[in-house]
Amino acid sequence: MAATISNAMGLIAGNLAGSWGYRRELAGLKTTLLKLLPASVLGGITGAALLLHLPESVFGTVAPYLVVVALLFVVFQPKLQAWVRRRAELPGQVPAVAGGPAMPAVPAKPPRRQSVILVILIYLAGVYGGYFVAAQGILLVGILGIFLHGSIQNANAMKNILVLGVNIVAAVSYLIFAFDRIVWPVVALIAVSSLIGGFLGAAVGRRLSPVVLRTVIVLLGLLALWNMVF
Repeated sequence: MAATISNAMGLIAGNLAGSWGYRRELAGLKTTLLKLLPASVLGGITGAALLLHLPESVFGTVAPYLVVVALLFVVFQPKLQAWVRRRAELPGQVPAVAGGPAMPAVPAKPPRRQSVILVILIYLAGVYGGYFVAAQGILLVGILGIFLHGSIQNANAMKNILVLGVNIVAAVSYLIFAFDRIVWPVVALIAVSSLIGGFLGAAVGRRLSPVVLRTVIVLLGLLALWNMVF
């Protein structure tokens, strides 16, 4: 538990750096972010509370399976996102005029059901993040990459903010209820390394093509999965 708590607190610096580096990719997503952030934060609070009252083995058993699901989401994200978009755009299509050229489809606002599903999934990802911390970003990218009407870079930018929210509320919970379990030298080491990594990762990640970025995410997810299992 001490490792999970210290890791979550140290990663806040990296979350801040990554969020700042990806700030341009958040353009036009403010409304969506304001809708999803409360769900993520509430999930983080729930997860932190569970961590303080349940043994780590509870999520430790489930976590690898969640990471596998997240990786499948990332791998098949283009096809899954296209399917979701087709379902969302069907009501907004403009029929072609007889004898004239076909009119382009007008993207419709995502159905309310999809929005509700997205909020629920973000909350559950927040619970996972507040409890287990590791690989929550991959889980979020998988979810956002499918339901967020944007690129995988937009999903990555949104992920940074949501993870930051989860880690902050988790850290506050640990400071109040588990101060004696915080290993401050470890927190400091993770904070410095994650801060540097956050700036470098954002600088490099923003320049990667969607295919390369997706490949990098999958490789990191496989590495995290290896550490969880072995």
